[in-house]
Amino acid sequence: MSTERIAEIRRDTNETKIRVKVNLDGSGRASLATGIGFFDHMLDQIARHGLIDLEIEAQGDLHIDGHHTVEDVGITLGQAVAAAVGDKKGITRYGHSYVPLDEALSRVVVDFSGRPGLAMDVKFTSGMIGGFDTQLTYEFFQGFVNHAGVSLHIDNLKGHNAHHQCETIFKAFGRAIRMALTPDPRSAGVVPSTKGSL
Repeated sequence: MSTERIAEIRRDTNETKIRVKVNLDGSGRASLATGIGFFDHMLDQIARHGLIDLEIEAQGDLHIDGHHTVEDVGITLGQAVAAAVGDKKGITRYGHSYVPLDEALSRVVVDFSGRPGLAMDVKFTSGMIGGFDTQLTYEFFQGFVNHAGVSLHIDNLKGHNAHHQCETIFKAFGRAIRMALTPDPRSAGVVPSTKGSL
């Protein structure tokens, strides 16, 4: 991997103003300000467990609810990751992770295929975690996959506490993308696809 895998994306709409900067080869540092405390906590899991340096600033219409902010952060993060990955030469491409937290266990599998797709099977035991609507977890990942161009499977296999359910998902996501984006020395300079492009 001869170039730095860093990207910065801004998204300004009538509903949100967002800036995302990623360094895919970072150390897990994060600077996060979305206005939704639990969401910041989850984004920090992606950075820490994905070893991605992540800066996110978001100003959204939180007087309505968190929907636009969470979805648009997912979109912008997806765009930033796609820009930082570039032509995908030399990446592992596939990643997976199982992560437990007390009674909860989640599995996340990702393919940097260039084709967006989300399959998510999560039955949250609570509708809200602090100021975060658990339905927005799906909206975040849908925005991400559509703009990162990845196939993503998320399954919460066990869990009674919604905080634990959600945290295992975001930790496993971080670990899975870390695996997928790690350079494979045996395929340096090669796109990992029989088609020759992703």
